[in-house]
Amino acid sequence: MRYFQPDIETMPLPKLRQLQSERLRRLTAYLYERVPFYKQQLDEAGIRPSDVSGVESLHKLPFTRKHHLRGHYPFGLFAVPQQEVVRIHASSGTTGKPTVVGYTRQDIAVFSEVVARSLVAAGCQPGMKLQNAYGYGLFTGGLGLHYGAELLGMAVIPISGGMTDRQLMLLQDFQPEAISCTPSYAQALAEQLDKRGIGLEKLKLKIAILGAEPWTEAVRQQVEVGLGVDAINIYGLSEIIGPGVSNEDFEEKGSGSYIWEDHFFPEVVDKDTGEPLPEGAFGVLVFTTLTKQAMPLLRYWTNDITSIYYEHSKKRTHIKMGPIRGRSDDMLIIRGVNLFHTQVEEIISYFGHLSPNYQLIVSRNGALDELEVKVEVEPSFHRGLVLAGPWAEAAANNPTLHAMHHELAKKIKDNIGLSMRVSLCEPGSIPRSEGGKLSRVVDLRKK
Repeated sequence: MRYFQPDIETMPLPKLRQLQSERLRRLTAYLYERVPFYKQQLDEAGIRPSDVSGVESLHKLPFTRKHHLRGHYPFGLFAVPQQEVVRIHASSGTTGKPTVVGYTRQDIAVFSEVVARSLVAAGCQPGMKLQNAYGYGLFTGGLGLHYGAELLGMAVIPISGGMTDRQLMLLQDFQPEAISCTPSYAQALAEQLDKRGIGLEKLKLKIAILGAEPWTEAVRQQVEVGLGVDAINIYGLSEIIGPGVSNEDFEEKGSGSYIWEDHFFPEVVDKDTGEPLPEGAFGVLVFTTLTKQAMPLLRYWTNDITSIYYEHSKKRTHIKMGPIRGRSDDMLIIRGVNLFHTQVEEIISYFGHLSPNYQLIVSRNGALDELEVKVEVEPSFHRGLVLAGPWAEAAANNPTLHAMHHELAKKIKDNIGLSMRVSLCEPGSIPRSEGGKLSRVVDLRKK
């Protein structure tokens, strides 16, 4: 059993709590002195830094939300002078001004450290090659994985996102043992390998480090079969540091991702009241950055819905988080029912002849919201069908597809409580990832 940092990852919980409390006390005083926003927030809450005795005091502190970051665009939440900032990242800003994050040289060292720790948990070792298909640039994924992999001693192939033809060429020619990308792009690569008749024996891939969007066990299975890898989840967000906030262990796949608690203190709170929830309950994930210098955050409201829990019998003492069910701001409310797209994905996974490639289309008919599920049939199943005429007409008249259509609609209704229009589609007809994040939901009500 090989650890990157055994003294930290197996630290007894009482000692870990002591370390976290020391860092929280120091952080609160640091922010109060250096960031006017936090001084105002704490003053309005009637809290002085001396009132924070340790992590048990955290629930008294106010939340930091995304609109606070946007309201102080671009550098209003920085806690250090500009000359100490060595890197600046930002979100895409598709809905307005982007959220901006800055890093000191020490922040970059921490970023690299937690990514390296994550890669070891994923099964990577020094001397391996990593084909890094996360986007470089303002997005934190590309450079985050790059620096962490180099720190670990891996050789990085910095291909960035997209360029599928080149990705496939380098997988064959450079023979990397690991690839990092979004899960939807890993699906797309697996499909292209199959479509082009490129056998897995031509690759040396063993590990796929996947993150930046929610994914399910059905996606894991498709990627693992299609790429011949262990598919491992990495989690992070730019506001906290980037990828490497938590990671699955390759020997414990499916049991959750270890959060690196020495740097990021997690909470799960009720999405409506903000009250802390007990271990194992589902709610909004909240993080406090314990060691960042340039732009530390107190109780950052991530909007991600998950649960956190300890598994004391496992190889690390740090807490785990479950898969992200979705984002509280992306949750669909259809005719009074709360819905995350991953719930539909889980139901689709029960059907062996259906592909994990799907899309939800939300529309409005008068005062009523309507939902359509488009899902592709598996290519091998499609090839075995005898259809006459255009797909839509032929599919409607095919008894096998008709029965599958009826069963899927019924299972969705029984499990989620919503009636949805179901459309079975030809392979390749639903949009694929081109290397970035893939939106599974098209909400026509917003257009």
